[in-house]
Amino acid sequence: MLLEYEKKLYKEKITKIAGVDEVGRGPLIGPVVAAAVILPKNYKLAGLTDSKKLNEKKRNYFYSKIKDDALAIGIGIVDSQTIDEVNIYEGTKIAMKMAINNLDIKPEHILIDAMKLDLDIPSTSIIKGDQKSISIAAASVIAKVTRDSMMYELDKKFPEYGFASHKGYPTKMHVENIGKYGLLDNYRFTFKPISVLIKKGGKNERKVRKTNI
Repeated sequence: MLLEYEKKLYKEKITKIAGVDEVGRGPLIGPVVAAAVILPKNYKLAGLTDSKKLNEKKRNYFYSKIKDDALAIGIGIVDSQTIDEVNIYEGTKIAMKMAINNLDIKPEHILIDAMKLDLDIPSTSIIKGDQKSISIAAASVIAKVTRDSMMYELDKKFPEYGFASHKGYPTKMHVENIGKYGLLDNYRFTFKPISVLIKKGGKNERKVRKTNI
């Protein structure tokens, strides 16, 4: 029933529907990434769902299909420094609004995964929307693959942290590697355990390495 919300809008003669979702609220490093996607009317893509429920091979397949088929795609990226300044909740809202503003087509209605946004376009916030709306599911995949690719690039420069495997999330291995190799400048310094490590003031935590990314 991934078209349930879209079909309700079709009945009101609304066809330019943007699905919006984000990825990266939980990691210790890097940006939060949002995507907005407008799909063709009655678009179907068998197996498409919340990106977290898909393996990487399927996500990459759906990413390519959506890129080819979507009427418009917008991306919003908010870096770790901004997240530290405004908090992750506000940073997520900024990223979502950026994604909407970066669409080449102005949507008539916006379906948003969980978050409520102050917009000049009618919108609907849907809990677990990435499992209930194909437009949001598509945005979920675009955001996830976009952010993961950024983590792969960071992994090439700093393989000792293991970013390719954990994507910046606070796994035991990741936290241990921070202790071994210190902080990079795009860590989120207000997030625990990063903030705790800084307060402890070990030699590796006092020195912040530049990523130039």
